[in-house]
Amino acid sequence: MCDGMSRRLTTILSLGTPRRGTGRETIGTPDRCGVERDGRRWWVVGWTDRFRRARTGPRAVGGRAAGREDEAHLRRWAAEHPGVEGFVEPATAVTGTTLLLVDADGAWTRRRVDSPAAARKLARSLRMPVYDAQIVGYPQRMRDHDARERILRARERREGLG
Repeated sequence: MCDGMSRRLTTILSLGTPRRGTGRETIGTPDRCGVERDGRRWWVVGWTDRFRRARTGPRAVGGRAAGREDEAHLRRWAAEHPGVEGFVEPATAVTGTTLLLVDADGAWTRRRVDSPAAARKLARSLRMPVYDAQIVGYPQRMRDHDARERILRARERREGLG
């Protein structure tokens, strides 16, 4: 077994047949952990490795990549509202990088983007200022708008019951 792997539960997974040529080429890493049987290359890995998922690319976080419909929504929303500013939100464990648009009244919308650079490029193409939400925070007018909307929804609920 490989150095350092003897203390944990391991299994052997097949990596397929060796490449053509000498028939002894390694796949990926040195032969130290690889086992060759019946003309196939086998690799010793940890038992829990089969349950891990590779986290690469824009789909790695949040399960969905930014699409054309996200960009189209942001463009349409910015065209319909006056005084729009963009706020780039960093990727989290739950969602990827997002662009939050806030208008002059405080109404807002949020959609996924591929990267912070893509968000800035989109904001430049829409000729709007763009800020890093992690540094400057969210505008007060956005919080005020949410508070007004909350009051209006509560009022509608009360009138509907009475």
